[in-house]
Amino acid sequence: MYNIITAKPSDSIALTELAIQSESYWGYDEVFLKEFAKQYNVTEDYIRDNPVYMLYTQDSIIGFYGMLLSGEEKSLEYLFVKPEYIGQGYGKILWNHMIKTCYEEGIKEFVIVTSPQAKEFYTRLGAKYIGEVESIIIKGRKIPKLIYIL
Repeated sequence: MYNIITAKPSDSIALTELAIQSESYWGYDEVFLKEFAKQYNVTEDYIRDNPVYMLYTQDSIIGFYGMLLSGEEKSLEYLFVKPEYIGQGYGKILWNHMIKTCYEEGIKEFVIVTSPQAKEFYTRLGAKYIGEVESIIIKGRKIPKLIYIL
């Protein structure tokens, strides 16, 4: 059995570590993961200012998501699942909760900038590929940008 709860600022370190573990699933080297950790640090302020939800079971966090709602362009900033749970449907559970949150917040669309490996996951869930942007981790590397319209 699992639960989805609102993250607290005190969860920031655990969520950052989970994001790094999840990204490491794709076989990135240590240099990439160190830069990833800097760029995708889940701060206490981010958790305070944005919807961030954790999926957990028996006191263990399985995954989480966080959306950035400030500004004109709304975005899915984080959606990560621990490596040992990838492929078991937990990402889709988080996605479905996030879509419900979007409806409740009146969000009509949001963008997703993601790794090439996760592009297929999002397109299977209905996101549309709209192009590429430069990675903030590796200069010159292009990564997918998608949009989801509710």
